[in-house]
Amino acid sequence: MTSRERVLAALNHREGDRVPFDLGATVVTGIHEHAHRALREHLGLPPAAPRILDLVQQLAPVGDDLAERLGVDVRGVWPGLPSAWRPAISRDETGEHYRDEFGIGWRKPRECGWYFDMVDHPLAGSISEADIERLAWPDPRDPARFAGMREAARRVVAEEQRAVVVGGMCAGVLEVYSWVRGYMDFFTDLHLDHRRAAKVMDRVLDLQLGYWERALDEVGDFADIAFTADDFAGQQRLLISPDTYRALVKPRHRELFGFIHARSRARVFFHSCGAVRGVIPDLIDAGVDILNPVQVSADGMDTAALKREYGGDLTFWGGGVDTQRVLWRGTPSEVRDEVRRRVTDLKAGGGFVFSAVHNVQPDVPAANIVAMRQALAEFGTYGGAGDGDL
Repeated sequence: MTSRERVLAALNHREGDRVPFDLGATVVTGIHEHAHRALREHLGLPPAAPRILDLVQQLAPVGDDLAERLGVDVRGVWPGLPSAWRPAISRDETGEHYRDEFGIGWRKPRECGWYFDMVDHPLAGSISEADIERLAWPDPRDPARFAGMREAARRVVAEEQRAVVVGGMCAGVLEVYSWVRGYMDFFTDLHLDHRRAAKVMDRVLDLQLGYWERALDEVGDFADIAFTADDFAGQQRLLISPDTYRALVKPRHRELFGFIHARSRARVFFHSCGAVRGVIPDLIDAGVDILNPVQVSADGMDTAALKREYGGDLTFWGGGVDTQRVLWRGTPSEVRDEVRRRVTDLKAGGGFVFSAVHNVQPDVPAANIVAMRQALAEFGTYGGAGDGDL
């Protein structure tokens, strides 16, 4: 099978020749640039040109040689920078700083700084509806975002014969709301001012609908998966109540996911870390086809139970290895055992694309990444034994 055929079989809940593998197709299945350098050195590949795919998370692009070596089955096609904004990074004694196109301030600390953290929120404090409108919201239809996307998607399908994930322009309606408002004001709004919450989320939804209209016009005939994300869960529970999700967020998710489905055959990929099990039926009802990252260390996220209850409705993209402990601090043998468990739980009948639970972090040993991929080769085949070699 080609890689694309393999992924499409999984999305259609059919067993192909093996479980598809993703590293680097999305900004939640990627690899930190530090771990990327170490992995390339470990595999004897030449150093890659220094380049960052995602500034906040410091993700490196997975190049053609590494993708071939690891047997990556899917590639991401992402929008470019808008014409009116570029990341202007400044440096001082505390670290590196920049403002994104929403006006959110970010800082990467000088000491032990692996990522950029939010430090400033443009709609923080006491605001009016006029303040929401006055914010310099990005232009989702800026032609610069879409330059080169169609050719990139065509190349993935026609030349690489891999599946295509089309990336979005920003995080989800709830997550962007929390970022522009700041968490204290965000949670206060959700408790006391649903009118304001709806106003901000509708403004973000309008951006997303505008972006996806233009993006799907450009690459919709190549799009296999449409990437969306809206983190709203923690380690033990949701960060908002199920009732708040159903009242405020779900209607907007339904509109966005329905829009994508109406304009393409792409499956909706939805990312939320944490203990989301309590609203999985709502996500399915809203139009989610693919759930990521399947955070196996969070409460209620047992892979066998999830597969049993929701495997007929969802493709699980992730969940392949616990990243909080095993991939990070386990031995290669422990990594192998963890992958065997998760693959055994999730692979039957298709509906599973293997990736680690979220991005590979900077201090994950290269030997553990190799052990993860070899274990997938060993246990992730259908109808026969794998060889475990890269």
